[in-house]
Amino acid sequence: MNAKIEELVTHLQLQPHPEGGYYKEVYRSAGIIQQAALGTEFAGDRNYCTGIYFLLTGTNFSAFHRIKSDELWHFYDGDTCNVYVIHLNGELEVIRLGRDIANGQVYQAVVPAGAWFASECSNPNGYSLTGCTVSPGFDFADFEMAERKSLTNDYPHLEDIITKLTRV
Repeated sequence: MNAKIEELVTHLQLQPHPEGGYYKEVYRSAGIIQQAALGTEFAGDRNYCTGIYFLLTGTNFSAFHRIKSDELWHFYDGDTCNVYVIHLNGELEVIRLGRDIANGQVYQAVVPAGAWFASECSNPNGYSLTGCTVSPGFDFADFEMAERKSLTNDYPHLEDIITKLTRV
């Protein structure tokens, strides 16, 4: 791990994330949305909103997964972060989070609830420091890691990217 990545992990008190990369929850609203108002896809109450720091290194990736809430990504520092979103209609969208807005990069982007998504740092020797805001708030009960075979069966036209960004 290079010195800048070590500094970020230490200073921001980041921990390994199950999907890959490092994270730290920095915000969880005190307000609660009752399960009855959320619909049947949620198994309990949720906070209004949550927020994390999320760090990817060039030697790691965030594997395809999905959650039951919208997730707003924010770019903070480092190299471009590519976020691959498989929309419910099977279309692949590649969001490039970064500073080069003249060439299509964005500072913020939304991954819609229920979409499969994965991400990677564009520089194999670098890092991407981002943040993610989730509303209704994130709960690991709403998190599903993709299985390569199942996802490829559902989206055979995306086999290459699914194989690249899944672990099992």
